[in-house]
Order: sequence, then structure tokens, then C-alpha cells
Amino acid sequence: MQHVRFGRTGLRTSRFCLGTMSIGTPEWKGWVLDEKASIPILQRAVDLGINFFDMADWYSAGVNEEVVGRNVLKMAKRDDLVLATKVFYPMSDAPNDRGLSRKHILASIDRSLRRIGTDYIDLYIVHAFDPETPIGETMETLDGLVRAGKVRYLGASTMYAWQFALMNMTARQNGWAEFVNMQCQYSLLYREEEREMFPYCRDQGIAVTTFSPLARGYLSGAGQSKRTTHDPYLSWFGDAIDVAIAERVAALAKRRADRDGVGGG
Repeated sequence: MQHVRFGRTGLRTSRFCLGTMSIGTPEWKGWVLDEKASIPILQRAVDLGINFFDMADWYSAGVNEEVVGRNVLKMAKRDDLVLATKVFYPMSDAPNDRGLSRKHILASIDRSLRRIGTDYIDLYIVHAFDPETPIGETMETLDGLVRAGKVRYLGASTMYAWQFALMNMTARQNGWAEFVNMQCQYSLLYREEEREMFPYCRDQGIAVTTFSPLARGYLSGAGQSKRTTHDPYLSWFGDAIDVAIAERVAALAKRRADRDGVGGG
């Protein structure tokens, strides 16, 4: 496994990161794997040299962090792992149990640490932009987590490039820790981030990680998968161009598999 420098930081991660939204409990979403079914996937990732695991408190309403943390920490030394998790989405019906307010962030980091079973998070990601909380409040709070040693690096996800740039500018002007990572949707069916986000990150030396590289499973089987059959976001994909791209991906995958002698289909 190749390990690369994470943007301009001194951190090195495996080139591949295992996203774990599908690990936790099927009680949250039907396509999620339970702990027993997840362990072989986590072990295989570790055996292949992947040291970078991406979680979120929202995934499986906290069970994701419990399952991933409980198992990968048995499979590898903590210092050899790069563990990421996220904060933003509602964790209950309580009015303050969501967003990027100081109150929610401070409560969420401690809960995530307990669930994962570690005393620090390598990469703490704000899961989305919060228009209801002042940016200064969010960035100052995140800086406090870094200074307290609970978080090593900061990342962001799911926002416009101008929002991401504004949050980083606010941190820079106040001497606070900045985001070193942007995690955004990117696939052959969704390439919007090539317009502004990627050029900004390239200019600033910000590491880019992506989610939904198979377009929520659409690219895994020319449009049908266990997930896409009932995913509300399926409506994002499916026009004639998407169908043609998915068919082309399937054809190329089969050609590659046949060439390498691992079968097709």
C-alpha cells in the first residue's frame, strides 16, 4: 500500500481511505452491515495496508463509531491508525444536538471519543456548513479541540467552495487551526467540484478526500444495487448520459478483470 503526504501537513496516510458509512447497524438503514459482517471488511483493509478509516457520529446514530473503533483498535496499534470522524447532523430531537455551535461540538467530540475508544481523533470533520452558527464560533471551538489535544487535524465536507474558503480565512485571520482537508462528493456522475473546490484546494495545499465515488452504488452495476433500489438520492442519477457512463464503466471493469484473470460480470 502506498502512503502519501496528507496535503501540506506532515501526516502520512494510505492512499486509500476506507469509508465506513455502511458499517454499524441495519436498523439505521437497510443496507448497513452489522458488526459480525463488518469485521472481515475491516480486517481485510488493515491486511492490505490501509491505515485511514473514516467515520461519523451520525452514521448508524453512533453505532458506526462503536463498531469501527472497537475492532480496528484490536487489529492495529493506535499510533499506526489515522481515524477520522464527523460532526454536524442531528443526533437526537433535542434542539442543541445538531449543527456547529460551541455547545454541540464540545458535546459531540467527547461522545465520539468514548464510542471509538480513543483519547484523540486524527481528523475531525465538520459534516456540512452550518448557516445558523457564526463561523467564528465554530472555528474558535475547533481550534480549542486541537489545542486541547483531542483533535490532531481539521477537515470539512459538503459545502460550497466560497463557504470553505471563508471558514479557513476566518481561522487564519485569528491564528486558529485551519482545515487541512475537504471531503466532497465526486464521481464520474458528479464532477461539479472540478469547477471551484479542487482548484482552491490545489492552490492551498489542502488534501482532498471524496465520498460516493460509485455514485451511491449506481456505477457498481449499471444503475442497480442493494443501496440504490431504495436510496432517496437515486433521483440524482439516471438520465441517458448517466446510463451510458455506467455501462461504459461496467464494460471497462469486465475488460480489466478478464485481462487480469479474475473473471467478469
